[in-house]
Amino acid sequence: MLGTRGGWQALRRCASLPQVVRLRVSEALGAQESSGEVKVQGWVRSVRSQKEVLFLHINDGSSLEHLQVVADPSLENRDLTFGSAVEVRGKLVKSPHRRQNMELRAETIRVVGACDTWTFPLKMKERHPLEYVRQFPHLRCRSNTLASLLRIRSEATAAIHSFFQDNGYVHIHTPIITSNDCEGAGELFQIETSKEAKEKTQFFNVPAFLTVSGQLHLEVMAGAFTHVFTFGPTFRAEDSQSRRHLAEFYMVEAELSFTESLQDIMQVMEDLFKTVTSTVLSKCPRDVELFHKYIAPAQKDRLEQILKHKFVTISYNEAVEILKQASQTFTFKPEWGCDLQTEHEKYLVKHCGEVPVFVINYPYDLKPFYMRDNEDGPQHTVAAVDLLVPGVGELCGGSLREERLPFLEARLQRLEIADAYQWYLDLRKYGSVPHGGFGMGFERYLQYILGVANIKDVIPFPRFSHSCLL
Repeated sequence: MLGTRGGWQALRRCASLPQVVRLRVSEALGAQESSGEVKVQGWVRSVRSQKEVLFLHINDGSSLEHLQVVADPSLENRDLTFGSAVEVRGKLVKSPHRRQNMELRAETIRVVGACDTWTFPLKMKERHPLEYVRQFPHLRCRSNTLASLLRIRSEATAAIHSFFQDNGYVHIHTPIITSNDCEGAGELFQIETSKEAKEKTQFFNVPAFLTVSGQLHLEVMAGAFTHVFTFGPTFRAEDSQSRRHLAEFYMVEAELSFTESLQDIMQVMEDLFKTVTSTVLSKCPRDVELFHKYIAPAQKDRLEQILKHKFVTISYNEAVEILKQASQTFTFKPEWGCDLQTEHEKYLVKHCGEVPVFVINYPYDLKPFYMRDNEDGPQHTVAAVDLLVPGVGELCGGSLREERLPFLEARLQRLEIADAYQWYLDLRKYGSVPHGGFGMGFERYLQYILGVANIKDVIPFPRFSHSCLL
């Protein structure tokens, strides 16, 4: 009984015993030499047994760098293999190796989970191609490249939130299930229950879809908060397996009230890109270096130059003229009124010096109903902007929104969708203000800064047409 004199004495004796400090690998690597016992848990990345010493490298995902464990060979057992999960207890000492600050002198090694190295798809000290590890969505996070990607992704996510919050934006959780088709492209995933499929009923009483954008819901919120943003999953039922498309991806979207200038929207885009990129480069230098060294050499120097200079701005008219005068032959012939294809976007970026390029003022008939009419005569355009970046093409898309009720009503009636968007017209009836916003594809952003060719390699679990592993 704890209430007895003996019970209290036992508790005092336990309390006086030296405590084992649990450390992450990143903490152990940055720690000071200590006489106290520490505990480190992780997965074995390499094991090498010599006559007089046993060497292990272990990692727990907190760092690209592994922690070296030095042990007596008597601690080795058959389950201590590459890929196995272990708990090591011992003392941290200064490492004699220049490339590592500290190492762990093991006193005990416990194998928590064994790993069959013969069937484990990842092999010790082998640099697996991204295409290879993509086959194993449940295991690929244990490769160095994907582990680095996920740490970078985490830091970039935090930096995006910090950017908007530091600039006075309110974070809005926009719905994933919606009855609106924001883009009007028809590439939607419709939602139905298994019961609906049999009985032809509707759970929501109206057709419901997975969202393609949170923009329209952000516009609602921009009627009460001057600056809002959202950051969440979006879905496109696009039957494409290209290097640039996913069926499920993440979008950063922002909406600004009381703005009458497309330049204001572009400035936020540029500031967001530069702030987040600077943060990622400073907080994940080793992880970013892995990509820039093995996947996209020279990308770091290019990024650092881009961060120092203003982005280029050209009009859609100028873009079409540049493409028409190009010596390159395009699969899709550039003509005024046609959408810019990926090949056009990449050429424009190259023509402008391999720097990010804003293309503004697109044809009226090319863009969705919510974009503001420029009222500019025969070549009728809207106040829209796309940000194009090297190697990827379109990264961001935005516009001023049509805040004038008569203009919006006329356009919705021509498209025969006025009844479905009556609530959207209400926003223009009750305290409407000039406003605008943009969206940035998060995976395309990561593709660009890291130099990754395939978008499927910058998201933990890629979903695309004919593929939904896990």
